[in-house]
Amino acid sequence: MNMSTIYVRTLKRAEHTVFCVADGQKSYYDPQFNRRIPYSSGQQVKRSILEALSKELNQVPSPTTFLFDVDNKGVMKEGEVYASCDPTYSDQLFGGWMKAAKGGKDRTLKRRSPLSISAMRGLHPLLSGVDSENISFDRSDRPNNEVIVRNDKGETLSVEEITELLLGKDRSLNRKWIPDNRRATGLFVQDIAIDLRRLFCVSLSKLEPEITEETEAHLRQAGWTEAETVFGACLLAPREERERLIKGLANAIINWSITSNQARTFSLMETLAISISDNANKIAGSIRAKLKEDEENKAEPIIEEDMVGVETYVTLAAGGYIRTKKESVYALDEAEKSLIKKMSEFDYEYQIATAS
Repeated sequence: MNMSTIYVRTLKRAEHTVFCVADGQKSYYDPQFNRRIPYSSGQQVKRSILEALSKELNQVPSPTTFLFDVDNKGVMKEGEVYASCDPTYSDQLFGGWMKAAKGGKDRTLKRRSPLSISAMRGLHPLLSGVDSENISFDRSDRPNNEVIVRNDKGETLSVEEITELLLGKDRSLNRKWIPDNRRATGLFVQDIAIDLRRLFCVSLSKLEPEITEETEAHLRQAGWTEAETVFGACLLAPREERERLIKGLANAIINWSITSNQARTFSLMETLAISISDNANKIAGSIRAKLKEDEENKAEPIIEEDMVGVETYVTLAAGGYIRTKKESVYALDEAEKSLIKKMSEFDYEYQIATAS
């Protein structure tokens, strides 16, 4: 029987960087080790993967519709935001969608993503953390700066008035002090589950619709065919399209990176190891950490390089942080090939076993 779910665990190293800005860097509190742990949300990881996918396929991402309402006083208010709900866009097919029309006149369209994506969080509370720094925006060496000081009436003060205002005060007007900027450093792990049963299938259910009748007709015309899955009748993408998308998705899952790094906090966030399996429990143990017995509050990262039921690929960069024996310059290439093979071997046309 073909595996129906592929699990992928990725280990990355980040150095003095920012994943997403919220008080400098998002973090959560670990009560056992009494530490704040930085993280990148699953939504941000998902967006990074879909951006890498669109780039690899050289495809413009799906359009988004923004609606606004204007009342009788001419005031514009925020309305709904609609996805295209069109699976011919790879980011929609793999990312899912939700379209709920205001007033309930039209049926809600909803597709759950076949990719379950976790947050990228610390491999262990003792192996990642947040540090703070004070930074400055300093342009005091430039003679052509323009300084504008306004009084309580909004009037601009003259140079003489500014000079008088600064008497007895040690303050620069060409320098900004920015305190408490949080940065993330350490080893981080992230998990993805690929549901092959729904990867290329769009439901034809009329009770819980995923697409409109117009989209259904468009897909049939484009070569999508009917298939039966454990979720009911669906439309299945053509084989040629599946082969193209599998290559793009495998590349994106292996090579994604956080795309919101700020220029002053850029980090390669290099991948140290990737594990692939059809067993969630086993993949959790393939890349892990263990508390040291002889040292208090110390943890050691561990990569199981020969674990039954798990394929583990270790990059050259991992050797600088983890004891490894099988690091390879081709690790990510081999991991990508393995993903392509596993996704290609699944029987998308005949998913349900027939009774003998």
